[in-house]
Amino acid sequence: MNRWWGEFLIDAQLPIRLAKELTAAGHDALHTEDLPKGNRTPDEELADLAAREDRVLVTKDSDFVTTFHLQKSPPKLLLVSTGNINNDSLLHLFLANNIHLEDALSENDFVELSRTALTIHE
Repeated sequence: MNRWWGEFLIDAQLPIRLAKELTAAGHDALHTEDLPKGNRTPDEELADLAAREDRVLVTKDSDFVTTFHLQKSPPKLLLVSTGNINNDSLLHLFLANNIHLEDALSENDFVELSRTALTIHE
């Protein structure tokens, strides 16, 4: 299997450090803070940007699950369903699962990361 070195768009509920860590791991990662409207960028604009730039939208916002299923927007979604978690633990979770996330996202459009599992949704 070819390793996927995709691009990410990190939503406002997740730390800027996540974008930095993903970049350090070889990915192109933007955080909403990097956008002109920052963390106030509307969800529709985030989904449009993710589609235009072929980015996986990484979010905790379950509203994106609905638009994904109804409109296939954003085209690729990584839902973080860890509940309340400190930033260090969240970053560790991403780094510990980096290869599994890459593999899952190379083959699937909707993946969910929880504290204990990586779930692929149809």
